[in-house]
Amino acid sequence: MEIRKPKIKSIPYKEFKDNDSLDKIAQELNDGGVNVVLGSLDQLVNWGRSNSLWSLTFGTSCCGIEFMAVGCARYDFARFGFEVTRNSARQADIIMCAGTITNKMAPVFKRLYDEMAEPKYVVAVGGCTISGGPFKKSYSVVRGIDEIVPVDVYIPGCPPRPEAILYGMMQLQRKVKVEKFFGGANHKMTREEREESMELGGLHGISNENLAAAKIGAKEPIMVTESPNKEDLLKLGQELDALQEEGQEALAKNATNNK
Repeated sequence: MEIRKPKIKSIPYKEFKDNDSLDKIAQELNDGGVNVVLGSLDQLVNWGRSNSLWSLTFGTSCCGIEFMAVGCARYDFARFGFEVTRNSARQADIIMCAGTITNKMAPVFKRLYDEMAEPKYVVAVGGCTISGGPFKKSYSVVRGIDEIVPVDVYIPGCPPRPEAILYGMMQLQRKVKVEKFFGGANHKMTREEREESMELGGLHGISNENLAAAKIGAKEPIMVTESPNKEDLLKLGQELDALQEEGQEALAKNATNNK
């Protein structure tokens, strides 16, 4: 069998900024038997982050049992990369709030959210978490955790099925993959940004990710309305492909503008 060794040369700076030149070089290397993939560092980091989301163990009532069911062998969310749960907020990426939040628990919940490192996310699981559920008119229950912290994904139900929780987490993965990481979700706030964050978020402010979303005009939070079927999964795959193509077009446009 013939083994062709690729010819590797230095790349002039002008060619390095030109997407067409890079695509041509990658194609030549691929033809020579070398596996080369072009992409942005943001895409690589977000791919890793979206497949290693560590959740805080935070089940306050009956929806917590559904969260346990998703982690067991029948559904096994380890297949998607978010099986690692942490008892420390400083080691967690997301709070999957599964259950009722009372007024007495609300300050503790907010403190846990503030202790989490950036970037951080919140998933509201079940009717009690989203709106207070059957206890909505109670004097002791918070009418939705979005009164306390910004929510990224809503998963309604009483309780929601494990399939719905898996689908909601897949939507969160999708959201993470299209974020701007460097200089975006992970950057340290300046004094002006911190003051703006405090104005928008009350006592402890809001996170980098939500501050950036507020500046660029955030879309509505993701609402899971039903469990997915095969057609939904195929449609989701097509949407992800379209997002990747848009990202590549944006990179090409930026490279053209920088010339």
